[in-house]
Amino acid sequence: MPDILRQSGEKGEAAVLRLTGESLDRVIVKPGKRAPISFPETNYYFPLINALLNIEVKTLEDLSSAFEEIKSLSKGGVTKTGLGIPCLGGILNKGLVTLLCEEILAGLAVMNREHPKSGIGFIPDKILRSLGLQLVDGRITGIAVILGPAKNEDAAVELIRNFQSKSVVSLLAGNIKGNTLQKQLESKDLELGLENYVVPLGEDYLSAIYAVNFAVRAPLIYGGFKPGQWEGIADYIRNRVPAFVLLLGYVDEVIAATGLGTLAFGLPIITDLEIPQLDKIDTTLFEALVTEKDYHKLPSKCLLTRGIKVKMAEVAVPVPYAAAFEGERVRKEQLQVEFGGKASVAFEFLSVKKENEVDDGQAEVIGPDIDNLPAGIKSLPLAIIVDVYGRKMQKDFEPILERQIHCFVNYAMGIMHVGQRDMNWIRISQDAFKKGFRLKHIGVILHAMLHQEYGAIVDKIQVKFYTKAEDVDKLLVEARKVFDERDERISAMTDESVDTYYSCLLCQSFAPNHVCIVTPERLGLCGAYSWLDARASFEITPTGPNQPIVKGDILDSRLGQWENVNNFVKQKSNKTIDKVSMYSLLEFPQSSCGCFECILAIVPEVNGVMIVHRDFPGMTPSGMSFTSLAGSVGGGVQTPGFLGVGKLYIISKKFISAEGGLKRLVWMPKELKELLGGRLRKRCEEIGEPDLLEKIADETIATASDDLLAYLEKVKHPVISLGPLM
Repeated sequence: MPDILRQSGEKGEAAVLRLTGESLDRVIVKPGKRAPISFPETNYYFPLINALLNIEVKTLEDLSSAFEEIKSLSKGGVTKTGLGIPCLGGILNKGLVTLLCEEILAGLAVMNREHPKSGIGFIPDKILRSLGLQLVDGRITGIAVILGPAKNEDAAVELIRNFQSKSVVSLLAGNIKGNTLQKQLESKDLELGLENYVVPLGEDYLSAIYAVNFAVRAPLIYGGFKPGQWEGIADYIRNRVPAFVLLLGYVDEVIAATGLGTLAFGLPIITDLEIPQLDKIDTTLFEALVTEKDYHKLPSKCLLTRGIKVKMAEVAVPVPYAAAFEGERVRKEQLQVEFGGKASVAFEFLSVKKENEVDDGQAEVIGPDIDNLPAGIKSLPLAIIVDVYGRKMQKDFEPILERQIHCFVNYAMGIMHVGQRDMNWIRISQDAFKKGFRLKHIGVILHAMLHQEYGAIVDKIQVKFYTKAEDVDKLLVEARKVFDERDERISAMTDESVDTYYSCLLCQSFAPNHVCIVTPERLGLCGAYSWLDARASFEITPTGPNQPIVKGDILDSRLGQWENVNNFVKQKSNKTIDKVSMYSLLEFPQSSCGCFECILAIVPEVNGVMIVHRDFPGMTPSGMSFTSLAGSVGGGVQTPGFLGVGKLYIISKKFISAEGGLKRLVWMPKELKELLGGRLRKRCEEIGEPDLLEKIADETIATASDDLLAYLEKVKHPVISLGPLM
């Protein structure tokens, strides 16, 4: 390592260490050592300290204990977890000390409500979990931690647009003389936010620690690692968390020391500064420190240095196209034209046709296009009719491909798509219109993406757009008949009606031992994969993550265990799981990776179970929030009494049937009740309990087990008469 980098890192570490000690001493005087301290909405306390030192920081006294360990590491001593990286003569340990101290400084600032002054600051567990599936399925290809502003506003926009086009999430921190990348982007009206893959953490360089303690939670949540297993945690981050640091315009001794810390985790640094470069070191996959002054080349240099492969879709439309634009919203003041929503009737319908009925690549508009509207008109009716032909295409695949219309259209910048079927809503922005975007380009998108993603089953695609009200109304009647037929066909499928289930190993890129088994009556825990989805995925990619499992001999019909399923799970879980029950919460339940939509948990005091979804922020009768519960469930392990599930599993006839099914459900958030609505009520009627939904408590009724029990007895919930859970 160049001497100037080593010397700067040592000086930076010393400065941060001294500041941390002074800050701790100053803060402890007033509230005292037993004063509570925490980051918001996390089950991992101070995540970096928890992961590397195995210390749960709940009070200032805990923080002081952690600081003693940090000082020992700084002096070359041995921590209780044996933390220490010999690479480059141990200089990277100075970086780890810096990061650990910066987490303390950030925590103290949060406690004093001094941080962050702008940006989101600490990233809650639930956001990490929501990003998990996107990282796993490739919608997010990488994470750029960008420190400092670009050389000018235009360069800032170009840089971020380039990252967005490559599906890279940008986390922003730091400033030069008050100027930040966030301010540069806002001055150009570029939309920020997680849904746009641009997340300001804070305007100072200390905010970069929020990206680090975000990354260190991934191996704890998904990898099955325990606090203190720092070698495995560091290796997981190096090989499975596709992050890198982009340093722009400025560096000092503290930033240099912070950079040494990121290198300890294998996260390389790319910069526009003229500083000594550093080739591959023991902790990185490729180069450790690289300079690139040309902003046009910076994004590609970043991805190359981190070893990130980008799958770019070739879509011939006049606006940028990438998954990063999926969450973009077109607001009223930006609107050129809209279809559906409250403005007009609109729907989308995909169906299988004969070969001679499909003209591959055709995109035809029947009726006025958006450049032929009368002055003042900003809404139109719309029918999007997608006809496909394929030798391996099946009618059961129609709704699967149809659901992708939402994603594929949303990837176009300036185009907003909400909903599906006959409840969709599409908006096109003025900016997209000025760049030449027209209705036919939606056809171009669907043609390109359906061929790219479903080429194994689709051979020809044509798209027609109808914008006359009489045409739309007539076509909608026919489409609704098919929608009803599909629903009936899918709802009639049962676990007994098929001889093959499917695996989903998609999340093994993050949770190596996790195996999902998807059946007709139990979708994947992420909520994104049904049995039909998994079957289609196998048809498309026979060597992919969704593999068929012929059930074989049944071992236990009550629990839902089959010989071949158990054998498959044992093999694919790296022999960590011997058997799995499809219908039980308590006996050999499925493992969970961390991407689950909801968590099921027993409430022993009332002999029942509760369910909570990811977006519920409050307390539950289990005495834990969703975040706390999630800390007990993920990582690819079986946890009897706790289970990650997709929300639609609640209305399945196989819902924890081994424990009594829906009659065991005693509590769920009000929002989740409303979300499932009529389908949940219908299921209650099917089990002979038409008023069960009203008897299931929510947060407006009880959040403590005592209050919950009193309510259940008052309304005579059926759980009262059921036998013991355990």
